[in-house]
Amino acid sequence: MIEIADGVFIRRHTELDLTLGYVVGSGDSLLVDSGMDPSLASELCSSGRGPSRIVLTHNHFDHVLATEAFLPCEVWAHEDCVVDESLLESRARYYPEPFEGTLIAPTHTFRDTVTLDVGGRRVDLHHFGPAHSSHDVIVHVPDAGVVFAGDLVEEGAPAQAGSDATPSNWRHVLDRVLELNPRIVVPGHGNPVDAAFVREMVIPAVS
Repeated sequence: MIEIADGVFIRRHTELDLTLGYVVGSGDSLLVDSGMDPSLASELCSSGRGPSRIVLTHNHFDHVLATEAFLPCEVWAHEDCVVDESLLESRARYYPEPFEGTLIAPTHTFRDTVTLDVGGRRVDLHHFGPAHSSHDVIVHVPDAGVVFAGDLVEEGAPAQAGSDATPSNWRHVLDRVLELNPRIVVPGHGNPVDAAFVREMVIPAVS
């Protein structure tokens, strides 16, 4: 874990250059995306620091497959986030070996904005409309000036737009992210960036 602000951490993974988030309050914590590797759950849960909530920024397989390893906990996502067998078809294009685990659907959903209390610490979840996916979730930690942007932002490689993306709305969503006045923006892949990086980002076309 790398601490990027007081009680706000990231976990970087070589695999797909994935970045997960971890927010700690008083006696409570929240994980931003579960990723693909259950070893993080073993590390956190065995030390008694397992999260009481996971927030899924979107349903692409690399962000959700390890959720089972963190249970029991709440799983938050946008109301249009679907976690089902179709994700394994996407995974199979990268990893031919069978997925050994159980897909975990969200247990708690929201439409536009919801505020969570993480051990006395405010964490806001926002959906500003479709962009990278139909159901992107932005996780804002106001007291730290940190925004977890999921795959709306990528560092080290161009942002990706699959068939479920809406590039025409992507800049609008990023502008809404910038209105949160973040000091640090954590991408779904790559190292943390600042607001200037987000402002200058090139919006991808659907591939």
